[in-house]
Amino acid sequence: MAPVPARRPEQQRLTRRGITLEVVTLGWNVVGVLVLAFAAIAAGSVALAAFGLDSLIEIGASTVVIWQLTGASAQRQRVALRLIGWAFLLLAAYLVLQGALVLALQVEPDASPLGIGWTAATALAMLVLAWGKKRVGVALSNPVLVAESRVTLVDALLASAILAGLVLNAAFGWWWADPLAALVLVFYALREGVAAAHNAPAKE
Repeated sequence: MAPVPARRPEQQRLTRRGITLEVVTLGWNVVGVLVLAFAAIAAGSVALAAFGLDSLIEIGASTVVIWQLTGASAQRQRVALRLIGWAFLLLAAYLVLQGALVLALQVEPDASPLGIGWTAATALAMLVLAWGKKRVGVALSNPVLVAESRVTLVDALLASAILAGLVLNAAFGWWWADPLAALVLVFYALREGVAAAHNAPAKE
């Protein structure tokens, strides 16, 4: 096996930054699973419980990117892109199931100040992280990091949709606002999932 060429200092710096961004995302979502589980049980909110499942998908996506960045190779890039593609498809399935379940059951959860606070913070944090990942991914010419930045962007948009639903439910009793807003993201998640899998480099 041919030796792996030494990375340039700038490439090493960018790779470390990419790993740091993924570790922050990973840590945020691990905490988020616990916070959302507590908030969902306290408020009886299906939407918050489902958002906790989305956090698990983001944890998996971040783990894949960290694995790819710590051993860059064509094989790892190919596998990582396909796994990112599957993460998008799982996210799309989750959005459909969550929206259908909430609409079918006509769930009217209690107001959740904790849920509102956490989803607001998550929306902002994920937007910043998505922007940082895309910049680093483009600078590294790393399609895996760029693709995963879009997973993080969907997470931010989903948090915003759920936040809007929680606020409208608390203010006006509009329980149906959240699932309808989340369903809008299904097409985007499907498109990005197919694109990530399609862009995976072929075996040599």
